[in-house]
Amino acid sequence: MSTFQQKIDAYALPVSMLIGVVFWPLFMPVQFLLGPLLFLMLFFTFCKINPLDLRLRTWHWVVLAVQLALTFLTWVGLNALSQLPVPTNAEGVPAVDMQALAQGLMLCFLMPTATAAPIIAGKLGGSIQNLTTFTLLSNFITSLIVPLFFPYVNPLADMSFLEAGWLILQKVGPVLLGPFIAAWLLRIGYNAVQKRRHGLKESVFRLSEDYEFQLTPFWASMPFYLWACSLIVLMAGVTHTLWYARYSMWTIVLLCVGAMISCVVQYKLGHLIGYRFPASSHGKDYKDIVINPAAVPTDKAGISRITAGQAFGQKNTSLAVWMAQMYLTPMSVIAPAAYIIWQNLFNSYELALAARGKRT
Repeated sequence: MSTFQQKIDAYALPVSMLIGVVFWPLFMPVQFLLGPLLFLMLFFTFCKINPLDLRLRTWHWVVLAVQLALTFLTWVGLNALSQLPVPTNAEGVPAVDMQALAQGLMLCFLMPTATAAPIIAGKLGGSIQNLTTFTLLSNFITSLIVPLFFPYVNPLADMSFLEAGWLILQKVGPVLLGPFIAAWLLRIGYNAVQKRRHGLKESVFRLSEDYEFQLTPFWASMPFYLWACSLIVLMAGVTHTLWYARYSMWTIVLLCVGAMISCVVQYKLGHLIGYRFPASSHGKDYKDIVINPAAVPTDKAGISRITAGQAFGQKNTSLAVWMAQMYLTPMSVIAPAAYIIWQNLFNSYELALAARGKRT
């Protein structure tokens, strides 16, 4: 990757967020493009991976356990504080909505890994294969936890387990599983065509290493720029929500600061867990350079450190915003909205360091 392209990548995310915030009225009519953009972004990402390379690693389970523990502890702790007396204004309204604070910050930890996380991990030298596996696992576990946990967090969410689970699967399924299946079918079709051209009679469903499907460098870098475009649309929607909302200023400040702290904590915890529990491999050696061009194959601990950091810290914020609007106190949506900004600033910071040969 050229130095010029690295500099563009380092500043693409904050520039996209700024465009979405400043020109949000222009991008509100195209909110419907967010779904197709995410689909294409994941499709190109999954095209770089042979599904047979996906493996569960020790750090997957450690990150998942710590994530769920922090979710529960955050909710219990802040919910307990909400029972304490809070100063009120002249109209008798509490200065801080502790319920919204507890729900919003709890959501910052509960959010599953972003479907765009493998893109950033690949550019930083992490393992796209291992992170894709964890992304699938994280979103699946979240779809099971939310219907069980949210009715306890907010008793007003009077949905049955099946109703809530089905709604979440409707949100996550097409965006996450659709591109995965499409990319696998394309890989199978490509292998089948190549085998027929060479007169082989193997099953078309058996993926052959001799005819491995590969993207050109141009198409391999496409997911990152699609993510930058989708970030413009996403930030326009968040800005629209905040522009017309009327919230307690102190609650907004605490939600934004809390989201920032939770973002940094999760990235750093992910780094520590990945370094402490490195994966023995991150894909077949002959594809290391093709799939993870920034990775150093012999540095297993370093690769897992980067990968687990993105797995823990980079969140599916669009899904979190939807869950807050669907199940929780309306004001709690500010926390995942603020998390969008913090995680992309952190990603930009990591990309800038990577461009200079450094790491966080």
